[in-house]
Amino acid sequence: MGKTYERIDGRLREFIEAQPMFFTATAPLSADGHVNLSPKGRRGTWRVLDERRVAYLDFGGSHAETIAHLRENGRITLMWCAFDGPPNIVRVHGTGEPVFRDDPRFADLVAGFGDADGPALRAVVVVTAKLISDTCGFAVPFLDYRAERTLHAEYFGRKSDEQFAAYCAGKDHNARSIDGLPALPLPLPPRS
Repeated sequence: MGKTYERIDGRLREFIEAQPMFFTATAPLSADGHVNLSPKGRRGTWRVLDERRVAYLDFGGSHAETIAHLRENGRITLMWCAFDGPPNIVRVHGTGEPVFRDDPRFADLVAGFGDADGPALRAVVVVTAKLISDTCGFAVPFLDYRAERTLHAEYFGRKSDEQFAAYCAGKDHNARSIDGLPALPLPLPPRS
């Protein structure tokens, strides 16, 4: 059944890199704060950096809950499920850091994602594992992957970087989480 691992390598790495989506979970420190669980998709937007770190591209949109929670306390869990093939669930429990557009590390991190970069990119989230585990996934259903959704790229692809920054600045849910925590640092710095 479930096992824990020291590193993300071999079979675990192959499994993570083959999945079409994953989930992020974060929470504020406040006992009455809201837990956030978000699906992340678009192939190529996450990668294993080394045996203890993974990263994913954070695109603008509805809210910035994950970023707010990471800025407050850094706790995050990532989860990948097998929707085809042998049943499996892999979790990376750890600490996360949003690397924003004005951070000197941003350009090098983004370059590692190749063609997955796209409009409305606001940060790269780097997660350092404290605990890596897998479980059976016997209850995860088989689902057929059909295609990537293109709506996000179509909507934000029509906006210039300046228009995207204005969009972020004009939406309270990008500046603050639903619990009032600071989220995106605004004004959003331009992409270099």
